[in-house]
Amino acid sequence: MTVPPLIVAPSILAADFARLADEVRAVEHAADWLHVDVMDNHFVPNLTIGLPVVQSLRAATQLPFDVHLMIEDPRRWAPGYADAGAYNVTFHAEACDDPVALAKDLRSAGAKAGLAIDRDTPIEPYLDLLPSFDTLLIMTIKAGFGGQRFIPQLLDKVRTARQHIASGHLELRIEVDGGIAADTIEQAAAAGADAFVAGTAVYGADDPAEAVRRLRGLAERATTGA
Repeated sequence: MTVPPLIVAPSILAADFARLADEVRAVEHAADWLHVDVMDNHFVPNLTIGLPVVQSLRAATQLPFDVHLMIEDPRRWAPGYADAGAYNVTFHAEACDDPVALAKDLRSAGAKAGLAIDRDTPIEPYLDLLPSFDTLLIMTIKAGFGGQRFIPQLLDKVRTARQHIASGHLELRIEVDGGIAADTIEQAAAAGADAFVAGTAVYGADDPAEAVRRLRGLAERATTGA
């Protein structure tokens, strides 16, 4: 199998919500995906944005949208994000009683399907479901708030998933989300991640686009040994 290029996905959770379109354009020529965190104040205690904002932003950029649903009842809401033009729609294993069925619905609606595993959830019960998915998102913090400190012990899940994917010859991205920055992205890449969500590390920088390029370079160095 060919090794896919690494993905850096700035999270607009760390952007200025009063200037979202401008913040998206600031990374448009550097980022691979745009990570959109949808939180409902039920599955997680925070409340962020929803479908109307995603629909509005879709008209403002050509970047592929990587939508991360931290919500209850994703079976009801997730297909709407696919219909709105999201490239990848990820929902939490903890919130869905039939992840494979929802993955099929998302693919039928034209999106890639992603499965998210939160901090305290073991990954092993979900490994056999991975052929139904395009992305496995492993939280490296507790889902719900940006700006948390990276938890390196959670990279054990990334290593387990990477070994399983390799042994099964699966084509699946492993995405990490939480505390990804210049001092942590190399660890995540070395563990086997190939897609990286970065919020504060991008939007807290003076030059968000340059921050994206630097993060990608660090990840590539960790995977190539250069």
